[in-house]
Amino acid sequence: MRSLIDHARSYHRRAAGALDRLAAGQAPEALFITCSDSRVVPSLITGAKPGELFEMRTAGNIVPPYRPQRPSGEAATVEYAVEVLGVADIVVCGHSHCGAVGALVRGDDLTAVPAVRNWLAQAASPFPQDGDGGQPAADLAGPVQRHVLVQLQRLRGYPGVARRLDEGRLRLHGWFYEVHTGLVCEHRPGDDAFLPL
Repeated sequence: MRSLIDHARSYHRRAAGALDRLAAGQAPEALFITCSDSRVVPSLITGAKPGELFEMRTAGNIVPPYRPQRPSGEAATVEYAVEVLGVADIVVCGHSHCGAVGALVRGDDLTAVPAVRNWLAQAASPFPQDGDGGQPAADLAGPVQRHVLVQLQRLRGYPGVARRLDEGRLRLHGWFYEVHTGLVCEHRPGDDAFLPL
């Protein structure tokens, strides 16, 4: 923690002058939805500077179904990005070695973490249980990629997203990031495959 505090203390000196334009407001290019995992850093992956990405991070990069009667921070973030900021692109980025998807695939007992269990149960896509009770992290690429596609489908259920897609003013992208290599793949609908960017 000490290094984080030291960096925060001196940040204003290193950034002097470079951030002035941000005081006038924001106009991010994209909404970037990804996992809360500390190994996934959107600005490092994309090279984005402050103000270029509007980010939403959730356990397992989950986009809950649109339920106007049950407000959520996730729904508010998507709505704000689309309706107020007018982002032209939304990226849902899953990643290798994902603990949330791994727990779903393995059918882990999450009784010790009830908030996590309930979040995954109500918001995540269903996964077939692995018969032997364990699946190595390296084998999670397929389930994580399918999970990304489910989240993209859920986004289409948000009224503002659906409308802007119909108007041709919004594009959705499914990405898969390999933590151990840095490789980023994008879902190509024509091939129905995740291929390197």
